[in-house]
Amino acid sequence: MSTYLEGLAARQEAERTEAHRRAGLVARCPVCPRHCTLDLDALGACHARRNVGGEVVCDSYSRVTSLAIDPIEKKPLATFMPGTRVLSLGSYGCNLRCPFCQNHEISQVGADEVPWRQMTPGQVADVASAQAQIDPGMVGVAYTYNEPLVGWEWVRDCARLVHDAGLVNVLVSNGCAESGIIRELMPLIDAANIDLKSFSADFYQGCGGDLDCVKGTIRLLAGYPGCHLEVTTLVIPGANDSDAEMDALAAWIASLDPVITLHVTRFFPRWKMHDAEPTPEATLYHLAEVARRHLENVFVGNV
Repeated sequence: MSTYLEGLAARQEAERTEAHRRAGLVARCPVCPRHCTLDLDALGACHARRNVGGEVVCDSYSRVTSLAIDPIEKKPLATFMPGTRVLSLGSYGCNLRCPFCQNHEISQVGADEVPWRQMTPGQVADVASAQAQIDPGMVGVAYTYNEPLVGWEWVRDCARLVHDAGLVNVLVSNGCAESGIIRELMPLIDAANIDLKSFSADFYQGCGGDLDCVKGTIRLLAGYPGCHLEVTTLVIPGANDSDAEMDALAAWIASLDPVITLHVTRFFPRWKMHDAEPTPEATLYHLAEVARRHLENVFVGNV
């Protein structure tokens, strides 16, 4: 495209945006700290939320990309209903851009880039209930794989029906959502595993996230008696693997509750860090010992 045509297209887009703003059709997403300001029909940075008629809605609602029955330990949950299984569901999209993303094929794309199937909240509850009838170890549903909170309305609607069926709800999340979202979901979530990717604000900024926001989510869940909480830290060589950082991270979690379970997990090369080396196992075991200075339940994962 010529420079003239590029400039013309940019001016036309700016004029459309201004017209939409004056008409009240530009909308600001309230879900996470990014607070994307979206023109009419535009998608947010998460690929999962869209401005429809001047309101940001969940564009990924009921769109499932991944479905499996998993051991609950795989979420990972080590001290909640061990030995049971959950129906694990994921959609697409994420509000972070971690270069080491382990599920980038679905979390870093939108609806046009990944196959998905329609699955309503009623269907989710029906499938989980049917499986529980034939498998006594099947206890509920886990919202996982991509970032479930970018589609929190679907999580909420599924979770209500899952509870009505007498089953549990498990949330596996990066925790980067505004407190109002967490407060609305808390009564519906029986167990959560929240990623605490680092104890460095700069690290989170490099991923497009906000450390204080994630800490706020962990603090809320830790203080809610109806939700079992575990935390995962993926240890990346040279990025978040110092003794000092792990000591500070574990001490902070212990200040909330020293019985909170921490998973110290091994990194494997993925996405934009596919040329990196996996975390040495010795590093994981050493950092787990550092964390045990403060926490009663520390597990090493992905080894």
